[in-house]
Amino acid sequence: MNRIANFHDPILISLNGVELEVFEVGKENRGNPIVLCHGWPEHAYSWRHQMPALAAAGYHVIVPNQRGYGNSSHPSDVTDYDIANLTGDLVALLDHFGYQDAIFVGHDWGANVVWSMAILHPDRVRRIVNLALPYQARTPVPWIEFMETVFGEDNYFVHFNRKPGIADAVLDENVGQFLRNLFRKNAPPAPPEPGMMINLARTTAPLGDPVMNDSDLSVLISSFEATGFTASINWYRNMDRNWRILANVDPIVHQPALMIYGTQDVIPPAENLSEFVPNVEVLSLACGHWIQQEKPEETTRAILDWLAVRQAA
Repeated sequence: MNRIANFHDPILISLNGVELEVFEVGKENRGNPIVLCHGWPEHAYSWRHQMPALAAAGYHVIVPNQRGYGNSSHPSDVTDYDIANLTGDLVALLDHFGYQDAIFVGHDWGANVVWSMAILHPDRVRRIVNLALPYQARTPVPWIEFMETVFGEDNYFVHFNRKPGIADAVLDENVGQFLRNLFRKNAPPAPPEPGMMINLARTTAPLGDPVMNDSDLSVLISSFEATGFTASINWYRNMDRNWRILANVDPIVHQPALMIYGTQDVIPPAENLSEFVPNVEVLSLACGHWIQQEKPEETTRAILDWLAVRQAA
């Protein structure tokens, strides 16, 4: 954890009943905020390539370790990780810095939080850039029930919810092996086998080229060795609760948005994305799931170019 601490000097901010560890760069660019939201199982460090470039382009870059990650709070109640709390943290973060709204960028689970910010707190979101995870429209039945019907009980979303504690223990016992196997280029986030994430934590078979070198990966390994995985997995255990929270919310994302896909990602492009995000532009990069780390320069350029066009419009 020292490498990112020395690079960006994190601060702990008390807000919304928790403390968030926040990395900040470009403080001199007051009035032009951009908030970067990481995914699972990641860390603010996943944005290390984009932060300096965004600051150099004139943005006040704010990157939290969201609740359950890093040195941020890890509440014990599962419901403390529902979408109302996760988006509430970001609203409170804007309040702390004195901003009415900001540009939000999300990857993976962070993208889900950003999409939800746009419909739960639309006046706080100026523009959106999301990576990997397109907008997820509400299904006819709660999400976990829907996913169990479509993908079966061994899907890791379903497994995390139906068999709580099992995956947590296996991942906690195999932190390094799990993260080394997970963060591979041009590879899906999990193998299509029974247990999925559990098997990924136990396999020793080579799975492809690493996304990160050992030094960078050590930041994530040391973080999850210190905290365990339960808090971050609790985000998944609120999927059906989130489904209910969003029941009576306008589902249309009205803000301008850029959606970036990895062409080798297991998550397919959403065919109906423009129905729910009418002001969206779509871009694909030749990579897997870990887009901003697999293609750092291309991702940064895509974000900056799109924002420049939007600001000039």
